[in-house]
Amino acid sequence: MRFTVSSTALSSRLVALSRVINSKNSLPILGDFLFEVVDGRLDLTASDSEVMMKTSIELNENDGNGRFCVGNHDLLEAVKGISEQPISFDVDQSANIAKIGYQNGMFSLPVENADEFPQPQQIGEGATVINIATSVLAENINRSLFATAQDELRPVMNGIYFDLTPEHLAIVASDGHKLVRNKVLSIRSDQPAAFILPKKPATLLKGVLGKQGGDVTISFDDRNAEISYEEGVIICRLIEGRYPNYNSVIPQSNPNQLTVDRLGLLAALRRVQPFSNDSSNLIRFHVENGTLQLDAEDYDFSKTATERMSCDYNGMPMSIGFKGSSFIDILSNFDCEQVIIQLADPSRAGLVVPSEQPENQDVLMLMMPMLIND
Repeated sequence: MRFTVSSTALSSRLVALSRVINSKNSLPILGDFLFEVVDGRLDLTASDSEVMMKTSIELNENDGNGRFCVGNHDLLEAVKGISEQPISFDVDQSANIAKIGYQNGMFSLPVENADEFPQPQQIGEGATVINIATSVLAENINRSLFATAQDELRPVMNGIYFDLTPEHLAIVASDGHKLVRNKVLSIRSDQPAAFILPKKPATLLKGVLGKQGGDVTISFDDRNAEISYEEGVIICRLIEGRYPNYNSVIPQSNPNQLTVDRLGLLAALRRVQPFSNDSSNLIRFHVENGTLQLDAEDYDFSKTATERMSCDYNGMPMSIGFKGSSFIDILSNFDCEQVIIQLADPSRAGLVVPSEQPENQDVLMLMMPMLIND
């Protein structure tokens, strides 16, 4: 079997697929790429047994169809160093060898039987289907990933929750201290359905969707999801379990509203945060008469910092504590000019929303307060 493919097209697809492969695998074949040549098209697949990613490239030319597996590391390193040109594969499956030729040289690699490569998980009949614009899914995943947990005792918190309701599609992530809730108002269903997408396939999608157009189709049942986008498909096992009632922790009335420049507050927090206590990372927010004051202190090392900035505040004077690094993460995952911080009292969660919501969306981030000593 022979075929010829563009070096840059092959390299870019292999780089994306390589993120699926773990450094240590339960089966040696999981360290390989699966190559399948079918009628002038090359299908490439990588799997870690729970997540499978597949993409396709049109071939310049080919002689015959076939399937084989080849180790990821050596092939990827060799192909990445080749400038744009045709690469030819000459695969002798009886000798289990592939000769790869290019303009100034060639190399050969052993190949393995493709029949040993795991089969994709099948989506059951009656699966729920969601069609969502690629750009909308990409920005919602980007906005949510930082808020997922690393919790062995509560694995449901380690993924992104997709909650399809008659009113909207909610995309939610929380680690118990901070929460992101995105509502996509243009997507709804009379039949409620939900799934928890693990962090790894979500991260893979973050890497590939930014360059795509069109729509993404998500099909899911109780155990698996198939996510099809312009250049390929990801099939993954879902996190099983019941996601907490996220709506119950979002306060419905935070009357004190603070409007502030997002980048200005982000820069101020980054300057003040190094002076906070390493273990608590506590930053004190004091707001009064159009001024927001940030205070950090670490008396163990005789460090303190204070910074003031102007804001638009409608409410009672208040001091409230937040974890500095988490607040920086929240502000970094907005792309608006100003944010509105909604507060009730120093013991209740604060809400951060953009001054202007994205079209057909409703974005909200929640931050639990920390105890401060007055």
